[in-house]
Amino acid sequence: MSPKYSRTLTRENILYMIFTSVLFISGYIYLRYAYRVMDHLPFSQEIVLIILGTIITVLITALLLNKQTEVELRKEESIKFLELKSSIYLKFLDHLEHILLERSASEEDMTKLRFLTHKLAIVASPDVLHEYQKFVEQFIRSTKDKTINPQESDEIAMALAKLTTKIREDLLREEDASSIYSTEEISDQILDNMEEIIEESK
Repeated sequence: MSPKYSRTLTRENILYMIFTSVLFISGYIYLRYAYRVMDHLPFSQEIVLIILGTIITVLITALLLNKQTEVELRKEESIKFLELKSSIYLKFLDHLEHILLERSASEEDMTKLRFLTHKLAIVASPDVLHEYQKFVEQFIRSTKDKTINPQESDEIAMALAKLTTKIREDLLREEDASSIYSTEEISDQILDNMEEIIEESK
């Protein structure tokens, strides 16, 4: 939800609250007057109470609906942003898979990686960006000659595994928080799995 729209909803909520308060206070004052001056009219007080109660109910309902709309919009925006994050992370991992399978990094591959870096800069969490910088340093060292030997491939894979732990934290933070395993234990398991795969491939 845009900041401008959020401010509009907040302003509407405040106006509803002010209007309800003013109506309630003025209604109370009027009722006191009605009981003193208009008590000779049949059901005058009851009619005034019903009207005021109806108006206040409508205003409170409008306030709650407005708040519910704001919450739903925030939730929808959060889901869309998470989908965007996931899409960019997966594209990045797919591209690295292609490079490692080819065991070479062409100029086209590097150009695509640059653009993916820009996209990551938009959506990634600070922890992901920090770990990504370490990955890039390792990747550049391993691809200086435009080819990737098995040892360099393993080094890139380990650096990528560390980056993957941060990506997982960014995407599944709430789910992992409810897990019986801590974030550190999950990260250690991912790195251990990668080390075993590297050892088996030698």
